Amino acid sequence: MEQLDIKLLGREYRVACKPEEKEGLLAAVAYLDGKMRDLATKTSSAGERLAVMTALNISHEFLQLQRVGGFDIPTLKRRIENINGRLDTALAEQESLF
Repeated sequence: MEQLDIKLLGREYRVACKPEEKEGLLAAVAYLDGKMRDLATKTSSAGERLAVMTALNISHEFLQLQRVGGFDIPTLKRRIENINGRLDTALAEQESLF
């Protein structure tokens, strides 16, 4: 485990994480910070109340995704494969320029 300093609403926190989870944790921090800032501008909430309200909103979003079956993984995979194919074609066309 390594120690990682993060910032939420300008306040620093030290958390522990596995090196392989660092990127995901930093993405979660950015997401949470954005959600907290958004809610803070829309309400007069601050401190613990803001943290609880943000947690409730994120939990609600998560449960909504679960109720509707989450992401359609097969469709996402097909779209990614399609994009990869188009990129391969475009890159192959560009190779003749070099």
